[in-house]
Amino acid sequence: DFLEKAFEYAHAASPDTLLFYNDYNESQPEKRDKIYKLVKGLVDKNIPIHGVGLQAHWSIFGPSLDDIRAAIEKYASLGLQLHITELDVSVFEFDDRRTDLTEPTAEMVDKLTERYDEIFTLFREYSEVVTNVTLWGAADDATWLDGFPVRGRKNWPLLFDVNHDPKPALKKIMEF
Repeated sequence: DFLEKAFEYAHAASPDTLLFYNDYNESQPEKRDKIYKLVKGLVDKNIPIHGVGLQAHWSIFGPSLDDIRAAIEKYASLGLQLHITELDVSVFEFDDRRTDLTEPTAEMVDKLTERYDEIFTLFREYSEVVTNVTLWGAADDATWLDGFPVRGRKNWPLLFDVNHDPKPALKKIMEF
């Protein structure tokens, strides 16, 4: 009930503001279904909600494009906008404990480029419902993924490197 009230109060205070339910792990099938059920309940009760936010803290290893596509399609079936609210793409698997790297390997750079290309190709395919993409940072010198989930580990998840130079991933997603 508190969630319904939060949307109602926010709408009453600012009727022209778009209101989104925003969550993480939104593309994992079990969590996707729970989010869908929750948001559908709000829609069915005519609670003022305009969209679903996908935090999109992903990696070069997952979630699969099929899972992301399924999430987009499921949430879009509610007739709501989708915003990608915190996109970054870790170059590590979650349980990779390495802390010895001081720069990404060539393989990581290649996989990151390919992954961003796949993701943005998918977003463009659903551009009628994916109406906003926000990255969770600009350059690798300031990312929340440094030290998370592994203390002392450097990560390179963004589109500009630590010197603020564009990475191949940025160049690739701009080619369309």
